[in-house]
Amino acid sequence: MAFGRGSKMDGRRSSPSSSLCTTTTVVVFVALCLVGAWMMTSSTIFPLEITSNKKAAVKEQPARVNYGASEEAAAASGNSAEGVDRFGDTDNNDNAVPEEPNNTVPSEEEKFSENTVEKPVESSEEKAPPKEKEESKDTFDDANGKTEQSSAKEDGDSESGSGQSDGSKNGDDEEKSEEKKDDEQSDGERKDDQEEKAEGSGSKDTTDQPQIEETVDESGEKGQGAKSNEVFPDGAQSELLKESNTENGSFKTQDAESKNEKESQAASNSSDDETTYNWKLCNNNAGTDYIPCLDNEKAIKKLRTTKHYEHRERHCPVEPPTCVVPLPEGYKRPVEWPTSRDKVWYSNVPHTKLAEYKGHQNWVKVSGDHLLFPGGGTQFKNGALHYIDTIQQALPDIAWGKRSRVILDVGCGVASFGGYMFERDVLTMSFAPKDEHEAQVQFALERGIPAISAVMGTKRLPYPSRVFDVIHCARCRVPWHIEGGMLLLELNRLLRPGGYFVWSATPVYQKLPEDVEIWNAMSSLTKAMCWKMVNKTKDKLNQVGMAIYQKPMDNSCYEKRPENSPPLCKETDDADAAWNVPLQACMHKLPAGQSVRGSKWPETWPQRLEKTPYWIDDSHVGVYGKPGNEDFEADYAHWKRVVSKSYVNGMGIDWSKVRNVMDMRAVYGGFAAALRDQKVWVMNIVPTDSADTLPIIYERGLFGMYHDWCESFSTYPRTYDLLHADHLFSKLKKRCKLLPVFAEVDRILRPEGKLIVRDNAETINELQGMVKSLQWEVRMTYTKGNEGLLCVQKSMWRPKEIEASM
Repeated sequence: MAFGRGSKMDGRRSSPSSSLCTTTTVVVFVALCLVGAWMMTSSTIFPLEITSNKKAAVKEQPARVNYGASEEAAAASGNSAEGVDRFGDTDNNDNAVPEEPNNTVPSEEEKFSENTVEKPVESSEEKAPPKEKEESKDTFDDANGKTEQSSAKEDGDSESGSGQSDGSKNGDDEEKSEEKKDDEQSDGERKDDQEEKAEGSGSKDTTDQPQIEETVDESGEKGQGAKSNEVFPDGAQSELLKESNTENGSFKTQDAESKNEKESQAASNSSDDETTYNWKLCNNNAGTDYIPCLDNEKAIKKLRTTKHYEHRERHCPVEPPTCVVPLPEGYKRPVEWPTSRDKVWYSNVPHTKLAEYKGHQNWVKVSGDHLLFPGGGTQFKNGALHYIDTIQQALPDIAWGKRSRVILDVGCGVASFGGYMFERDVLTMSFAPKDEHEAQVQFALERGIPAISAVMGTKRLPYPSRVFDVIHCARCRVPWHIEGGMLLLELNRLLRPGGYFVWSATPVYQKLPEDVEIWNAMSSLTKAMCWKMVNKTKDKLNQVGMAIYQKPMDNSCYEKRPENSPPLCKETDDADAAWNVPLQACMHKLPAGQSVRGSKWPETWPQRLEKTPYWIDDSHVGVYGKPGNEDFEADYAHWKRVVSKSYVNGMGIDWSKVRNVMDMRAVYGGFAAALRDQKVWVMNIVPTDSADTLPIIYERGLFGMYHDWCESFSTYPRTYDLLHADHLFSKLKKRCKLLPVFAEVDRILRPEGKLIVRDNAETINELQGMVKSLQWEVRMTYTKGNEGLLCVQKSMWRPKEIEASM
């Protein structure tokens, strides 16, 4: 009714002109609305088409860094399957993109604001990739940080009314457009990403790692392969890292950093508690030449007899000393090999008695600041080398440096014989007692020639049976023929079947009544022992003679003897038992069977060094638990790798200044074998509580001896340039105190000598405290898990407070 009344009023009052105006106005208004609607529609859609592809790529990115995403989360998205199809080169569905529902379209303002902030956010991601990872985990599938997160929220708020259905249709059209744009731009994007990846992989900086991950993710090219392209430290550095989770890249976690710091502080506190040592200088009559087990005056005074040189044997103190031996006045760094063979510093071994007593035999002479060694001896005044060649000429089968590699020199003097044997590629174990021939063994070691202080008295020598290729005695002053030939029978125990005994002494070539008597007794004894005299000759230049005997290879001669004298040892007598075992005047049967040690002669040198001994096969279990032959080979390969990569090139050791080396806990001799190319010799020690592998070491053409490290070693102070201890000290701690053992290390190591220890971390820390208390230099310390490595250098001088303790 109201409408009708209005019509009437219009009809009465309106005119044609006003009606036309009204119509025109309406038409113009409608046209403007249409134009405005078109413009608004165009301004919204056009930018969206430009950026739609980039937007899709950014939305896909979080799938690569969302390490916890599952297939169910991906399936919850309306278009998740389509997202997987577009990135069909991914490895599995775990990387599928869990998109927000696309059945609505955001408002124009929201779209515009989203497009304008997209690139700045992407730039910030490249500068701070770790933040991107953290935020992506919070928002699951967004790579635009807080801005993208808020946009998603607004999208969710607009899901109502007719806008929802319209938005669904537009969303489908936009997805098709985005697919097309993806296909067109993928090749270019992949090329750019590959270039970025190549640049990143060429850098070792750990900050490049997240950028590499981001580049791969945006391209959608590699999927899970992004993890394999992470940048890690090199091998040596990566071994030091406690945290090895690849998801953390090269960065440590706070847990690991805190744990490491607490462990370091605890170790430091523990070390501080243990380094309060009160070192004092040893105070005894031996002074700078103190050998605890040979200079135990209290024990020597209590001996009932010295008939069998008991006073020259070992008598270790009940409580091992923890003092340090003083240096001789004016001590200098030893002369280097090979010059040291001919001269040494007098101040290092300040003894002249031997020069006065044996100077005419060219043992040693004093010349200014040096002691000179012309290379002579009692039986070879004109030089040891001529004497050595005379033996070779008398018996070509001895074949120095080939068939005969390891020899024993009894009563060695200053060891010139062994020193010149190096020129024939022969290794000589020399020994002599600490007697009136003042410091003869110390002279030998100062010269760089292997030797120990020992005597043939009442006990077996500390070597296994049947290991020496040749045994030599040149006027060694040993009464071989007395008491049933007990001392010569000890040599028989040590001599390899088929080996030679070279005896150069006056009974061989002089006709004095005493000499004739000894010769006759020796002839009868050697014949009863089935030793065959293969040659008796005379050195015309030196005017001395020698007799060379050979030990039999089998038991046939023993079985044909008319008398059982000397008697065969009991079957229960272990010929290899040698630590503090009393001597007996008996002979051990020779090995029978082709697979028994001693039944065959070793390979010629140097082949024998690397060849597994014939009696070690897969039926034997090795020290490390593998079959014997594999154990041997693995040990050798291990030490070759360690010595070449670490000891020779990685510790800063000048090997030209290293000559006398000791492996304090040798197993198969792999460490010594690996040092073959160096101008050193290695004394291989097999501890008495370790597996008896010393015969294997000798079979390789190396040498060594048994020893109990809870006691002092039979050598003079300052005689070794380098000591090596592989898991020795931690084992010793179960039987004896560590402090006296370290005091012994200090005693036998030369000033500026090196100590290399491989052991558990606890023992390394304990030793490091002792080292620092003596002001030694820590050259290197390394730990990995519970294992550690320590390399230290002994100081040249004692701390002042120790020097003042005298």
